[in-house]
Amino acid sequence: MELGTGIAVAFARNPMTLAQVAYDLQAFSGGRFMLGLGSQIRAHITRRFSMPWDHPAPRMRELVLAIRAIWACWEEGTKLDFRGDFYTHTLMTPFFDPGPNPHGTARIFLAGVGARMTEVAGEVADGFLCHGFTTESYLREVTLPALERGLATSGRTRAALQLSFPAFVVTGTSEEEMEAAGRSTREQIAFYGSTPAYVGVLEHHGWGEAHSQLNALSKQGRWKEMGGLIDDEMLHTFAVVAEPEQLAAGLEQRFGDVVDRISFYAPFRSDPARWQAVMEQLHAA
Repeated sequence: MELGTGIAVAFARNPMTLAQVAYDLQAFSGGRFMLGLGSQIRAHITRRFSMPWDHPAPRMRELVLAIRAIWACWEEGTKLDFRGDFYTHTLMTPFFDPGPNPHGTARIFLAGVGARMTEVAGEVADGFLCHGFTTESYLREVTLPALERGLATSGRTRAALQLSFPAFVVTGTSEEEMEAAGRSTREQIAFYGSTPAYVGVLEHHGWGEAHSQLNALSKQGRWKEMGGLIDDEMLHTFAVVAEPEQLAAGLEQRFGDVVDRISFYAPFRSDPARWQAVMEQLHAA
């Protein structure tokens, strides 16, 4: 079993603290740790964490490179001399140098939605964490090309990058459970759809006007009403809607040739035996 963050808010921290915590978790887990990082959005970084927000994609690229420079100092004994536009790390005394990690360095996964952040992941990360607010079409036509551009910049191939996808699913063992799952998923889709940072996904499908409506409602605090704007077409575009026994086939049809890892944005819990069968079907697929 692996241990990972999905995600830790990168810009609420700095490269040195991230490098140290990831080092410890890699050691404690016996080499099974994955450092998953995401940028969050401006309002949360500046108003919730009271941290700077500027040029998020270049900043994220530099943050990952700084972490790797710190790890190289500990692993290989190289002098720490990282000087960038956003981060500078030039001091490492023996007292604070833990030395080589017995399990090597952790893998770094980056999350993204927009093309620029996705390109950064392709260039400097070991894996990419898709956002749940991603459709099959957006994944194939926007995300994958951006990853390929980043991989080309670093001289790597698609095989060097692991792609992880947290899928929306709507399922249940009764009409009541299906209805409740659908309502909850519509509300989650609406929440993300109201966020300006994710408007590109809606615009990709010609649903830009929906963002304006959702954003206006969010500013009025009318969160529950927002889910009503997500019609059946939008729900089925973002989520696999099926009984548990059909979920694996539906997910494989959409994403089987694209993603390497899959998780569930909101797992189905009412019948453990049927959910276990879904897991086994996915494993076989």
